[in-house]
Amino acid sequence: MTLTTWSRGLKVNQRSYLKIPRDRVGVLIGPKGKNKRRIENVFKANLVVDSESGAVEIIMKPEASDVTAIFTVQNIVKAIGRGFNPRRAEILAKEDYDLQIIDLTDYVGDSKNALARVKGRIIGKDGRSRTLLEELTETQISVYGHTVAYIGSVESLGIAREAIMMLLKGAFHKTVWNFLYAYRRKMKKERGELWYETPEPKAELRKK
Repeated sequence: MTLTTWSRGLKVNQRSYLKIPRDRVGVLIGPKGKNKRRIENVFKANLVVDSESGAVEIIMKPEASDVTAIFTVQNIVKAIGRGFNPRRAEILAKEDYDLQIIDLTDYVGDSKNALARVKGRIIGKDGRSRTLLEELTETQISVYGHTVAYIGSVESLGIAREAIMMLLKGAFHKTVWNFLYAYRRKMKKERGELWYETPEPKAELRKK
């Protein structure tokens, strides 16, 4: 929830409230408050964090001139809560970058075995599938708890979601990689970048 207070036509402050998992509070704050302080300084905000509940209140400072900054901070905090490293989450400050989250329980229910299975399909052995997904979709992906979160440009988010959903629905990894390589070739053609050829996926990934 985001609130903006006005007085005589002037913006007084912006506030936003959200919750993150308690085991991610320490990551948000960082060693000796380093991560929290960095976010506050860069975006001219104050973060009030309740370590017991995971509740986070974002209060923009009066000198914060960018009215959209509160949404960026909210997304960064949310991304950290969904497993992203704080520095990786800061890419959300880039124009046209956004965070999207898929709740796996919406597709496989609450079964621990089913959740472990679909998470394993997305992550892959030693994280290789996730790494290839990130490379081919030009996104950053975090698999945490019962969610898959991904960060990227508006253009990249749609194809990332489609690829992740294919894996959730049981598509072979090879089918997904071929789909993504075809998409990459199409995008490179449109950008006039066909001179650059992406190498084919490694054998162990193609066979999955």
